[in-house]
Amino acid sequence: MKTQLPANVLPYRRTPEFTESTIPAALQRGHTTKTGVWAMIHVVEGALEYRILEPVEERHRLTPDQPGLVEPTVPHEVAPLGRVRFYVEFHAATRDAGDPHH
Repeated sequence: MKTQLPANVLPYRRTPEFTESTIPAALQRGHTTKTGVWAMIHVVEGALEYRILEPVEERHRLTPDQPGLVEPTVPHEVAPLGRVRFYVEFHAATRDAGDPHH
């Protein structure tokens, strides 16, 4: 799992907070972000299993100190590890990210 977002991406949307009982079913089975869209999974409380499904399967335990980075178009899913609160923040590149001259 990569741990840093590219320098040219900025946050543009955030989900509500989910708990172990409110996680949408779609997040618990294989899904992807769109081309060019990165996501950062932020655990507020508890722990969440983040599974990268391709190209090589990986499993990561996400905690408040260990967020999860989702790369564009990479199939993944999550599963609660007991009580958990988390949200997902979506990021995308902008042509003029931080540069007023472009």
